[in-house]
Amino acid sequence: MSQHLDTLLIYLKGVGQARAELLKKELQLETFADLLQFFPYRYIDKTQFTEINKINEETGSVQLKGVLKQIEVIGQKRGKRLTAWLEDGTGRSGLVWFNSIVWLQRSLKENAQYLIYGKPDLFNNKFSIKHPEMELLAQAETQLSGKLVPVYSTTQKLNARYITSKTIAKLTLDIFEQIQERDIEENLPKKILEKYRLINRYAAVKNIHHPINENAANHARRRLKFEELFIDQIKILRTKQHRHTISKGFIFQNIENNFNEFYKNHLSFELTNAQKRVMKDIRKDVLSGKQMNRLLQGDVGSGKTIVALLAMLMAVDNNYQAALMAPTEILAQQHYENIKLSLEKIKISVALLTGNIKGKERKNILSALENNEIKILIGTHALIEETVKFNNLGIVVIDEQHRFGVEQRAKMWMKNELSPHILVMTATPIPRTLAMTYYGDLDVSIIDELPPGRKEIKTLHYKESHRLRVFGFMQEQIKAGRQIYIVYPLIEESEKVDLKNVMEGIQVMEKTFPKPQYQIGIVHGRMKSADKEFEMNRFLKNETQIMVATTVIEVGVNIPNATVMIVENAERFGLSQLHQLRGRVGRGSDQSFCILMTDDKLTSEARVRIKTMIETTDGFKISEVDMQLRGPGEIEGTRQSGVPQFRIADIIKDENILREARLSAEEILENDPQLNAEEHLQLKKFLNAENVKVKRWGKVS
Repeated sequence: MSQHLDTLLIYLKGVGQARAELLKKELQLETFADLLQFFPYRYIDKTQFTEINKINEETGSVQLKGVLKQIEVIGQKRGKRLTAWLEDGTGRSGLVWFNSIVWLQRSLKENAQYLIYGKPDLFNNKFSIKHPEMELLAQAETQLSGKLVPVYSTTQKLNARYITSKTIAKLTLDIFEQIQERDIEENLPKKILEKYRLINRYAAVKNIHHPINENAANHARRRLKFEELFIDQIKILRTKQHRHTISKGFIFQNIENNFNEFYKNHLSFELTNAQKRVMKDIRKDVLSGKQMNRLLQGDVGSGKTIVALLAMLMAVDNNYQAALMAPTEILAQQHYENIKLSLEKIKISVALLTGNIKGKERKNILSALENNEIKILIGTHALIEETVKFNNLGIVVIDEQHRFGVEQRAKMWMKNELSPHILVMTATPIPRTLAMTYYGDLDVSIIDELPPGRKEIKTLHYKESHRLRVFGFMQEQIKAGRQIYIVYPLIEESEKVDLKNVMEGIQVMEKTFPKPQYQIGIVHGRMKSADKEFEMNRFLKNETQIMVATTVIEVGVNIPNATVMIVENAERFGLSQLHQLRGRVGRGSDQSFCILMTDDKLTSEARVRIKTMIETTDGFKISEVDMQLRGPGEIEGTRQSGVPQFRIADIIKDENILREARLSAEEILENDPQLNAEEHLQLKKFLNAENVKVKRWGKVS
């Protein structure tokens, strides 16, 4: 936009110093450009009028046209109100105000013709409108009535200072009286406008604020949604392009003894086609001479860890070290034991480093690591500490990467002068639209099939009235030698929320499954790490048959003999969390079950979640439903990670527009990476001028 639009709002008629400061504080609006990019979220159709005698109890907001009669103040003190009547020849409607009475009494003109807008309510068999929007009919031609009127988000403080949606609409109208079409410069190439039949930028901005009809508003919305998503995709892809251009990476040229020995002689199963496909992606990355920055998505139990191990063996074969960072000590310990066991016969040194490892043991690990005696280091946040120095770190694997903050992850990349290759893994499937917008600057690989021999987990829904049936099923499973998780949403009873809790659960379980026939363990977030680890190890060794827990066991724990997951108050959990919990079972060859226990009464959204869990085990389908229910900003991991907020686009509803925008951005950058072609100069100028640096939670380097 032009320099004219950089004018501060204080210089716009009707604003002034106080209003300008309030608009900046409440809505972050400071300039003409800011206000023009503050789009209305809906419109009121004031092209239609309703006759008063047509109003009934089902009537919504209406626009009336008539003469104002009998303006008077009624009542005293708190009961004081201003009333009037509007007559249109077919009947009369009451009008009533409880605020700003003195000002309104001076302003309103009896016997004048008015346009009235509001929602009629029935009181004492008469319809009246509380705090209606009022406008003299004589002024309507030059102002906002008689058309689609924009409605803007405001705040309580703004309304208290009479800066209403109508005020903002009037201010945007005043701006358009001061600017010309050239002030709102086009930023999309002509061929894109023609291909997708998009209106020009000036027309779009004008019609989003003041459309002459619904068709004009629709064209404006489509154009501005496309522009917003296209600019976002161009930025993402240019970031990726820039990284590939400047970011050098280690070349893992040799696939020698360790990789081949393990793959051919010690891998006890055949990789799935999806795993082989991902290995090819990684192999291509580490040979490219560029730093790998790859996101590995895979559902619970799809075999991401073995892919990560093979990638780390590539580093070891080229005399580099590898690191694997996990979000919890339990998960880090599990990775360590599994990887150490897997590599036992090929004698690769593997070490574990967590916050609980101290003293001489820690000192020895740090010394061996710096001397290149440790080839693979597995650990928690402890790995990012300054005292942890690698000799030659070649690859970093981050498990459940959204559990780490951006700064925490970045510290791992600084362990070398030349950044190591990065492989980030998540078992929380990301919807396609979310991956395009938040992970768009990473290379993405997906493991979309489970290893052979795994049986699909059966998901069942039982209400509180069927609890005895569930107890009977638990006894059958334990008798068959299986183990059971029971997950509760709370640790202790809450006065505010009537939910099942772990402490109550332990009491019920101990009565229903008494010692010595049954052994029960407990794990929750308030326990010390050592105590949690002790209980998990008991369960792992099958010394306890029932594990009562909170969602602390949600991620990563791998106990093949556990075949039943019972989730209490399942209606209180999000879909993503339910799917993660279900993934704790089904790790072995036996049939596994997930039982969702709920209250007898469910909300409509809870019914959708439960129904989705029963109908599918596909994490990607579940993530799509989850995003539709909660919105993109609430998907697990995105809230703390800088999710971009779009002004007008909605990546759930506008998926088709997003795809068009992504395709267009890819085509342009493929043919003109520097945007130096004449047809792209305006786009380049816009991007350079905007120069907004957005932190992306998917950007890891």
